[in-house]
Amino acid sequence: MTVLVGDSAPDFKLPNQHGETVSLSAFKGKKAVALVFYPYSFTGICTGELCEIRDNISMFEDDNVEVLAISCDSKFTQRVFAEQEHYNFNLLSDFWPHGEVSKAYGVFLEESGMSTRATFVINSDGVVTAKFVTAPGQARDFADYRTAIAAL
Repeated sequence: MTVLVGDSAPDFKLPNQHGETVSLSAFKGKKAVALVFYPYSFTGICTGELCEIRDNISMFEDDNVEVLAISCDSKFTQRVFAEQEHYNFNLLSDFWPHGEVSKAYGVFLEESGMSTRATFVINSDGVVTAKFVTAPGQARDFADYRTAIAAL
């Protein structure tokens, strides 16, 4: 299944880097969400993209947008990655059942066991208002975040 702009975003519950359960539905009616799927922690492009979000986090916060970054890494890996890079947003673990949330959004790559780079911007009503996906090895353009958040 592929989630498209205009669809209701599939709900999920995943552990963050601190072992706390985070659900998409917890933000419904309260905040928009930037759901940022990335292949692996500690890799060059993924680290660069998440550092760009970290360095521009006020853009998200000022518009009441929660950043939820998701990979198929374990919550233990996510914790070390977040601490090392000083990420002050949730890194969620889609480790087990392996890639279940990535599959629900249609961004899991079976042949490599990871999600591709994909972002879903979800409004406070739980509807996907923007989606951008890049091929493996290609970084997202940060300007796409600005455009998607401005359109909320």
